[in-house]
Amino acid sequence: MAYTVKEIFLTLQGEGINAGRVAVFCRFTGCNLWSGREVDRANALCNFCDTDFVGTDGKGGGRFETAESLALAVESHWGHTPSGGLSPMASITSSTASHRLVVLTGGEPLLQVDDALIAALHARGFEVAVETNGTQVAPAGLDWVCVSPKAGAPLVQRSGDELKLVFPQRGLSPEDVEALDFRHFLLQPMDGPYQAQYTAEAVAYCHRHPRWRLSVQTHKLLGLP
Repeated sequence: MAYTVKEIFLTLQGEGINAGRVAVFCRFTGCNLWSGREVDRANALCNFCDTDFVGTDGKGGGRFETAESLALAVESHWGHTPSGGLSPMASITSSTASHRLVVLTGGEPLLQVDDALIAALHARGFEVAVETNGTQVAPAGLDWVCVSPKAGAPLVQRSGDELKLVFPQRGLSPEDVEALDFRHFLLQPMDGPYQAQYTAEAVAYCHRHPRWRLSVQTHKLLGLP
């Protein structure tokens, strides 16, 4: 199977339970809830997406013909800083290999991620996380599954490690998903012109419902990719 990737880069995970952790992000092209083109945004099921996942022209992006070639590309980014210089992790040893994390994201990564890719990444010592909208079944070999459900979209992946609900969404409330089988439940205020208001509402909701935790997009605050 060939894989089409928008970009691959080393950064810190900016949101969710793993916020602050060093990770290689592998952003796949394509999504089943929005074309990624502004002309289609108004009628998309997910019309608040803030990510460019169209094409393969991003840093590290391209078409990878095999799982091995994509896993090798991911590994090549582990030893380099976002600015392109050598990282202190460049001479990584087997004792620290277990701390390698790759986040498969998109778009919707589960339109492309398969068992072969997961196995190839595991063979290189990576813990494999995915950020998905939950409309596709997650392969069993993933190490961390973060589902961010979208109002109006079928929710097929109903279990995992982290449920991260962009808040507020008309037609999808925290009460609609809190009985699902996840270890962690997070509210992430929707970005945009009303972010301050939405953040205040999310904070208030977490106070009233302490099962939920606030997720802040720290990478935007820090100016990270």
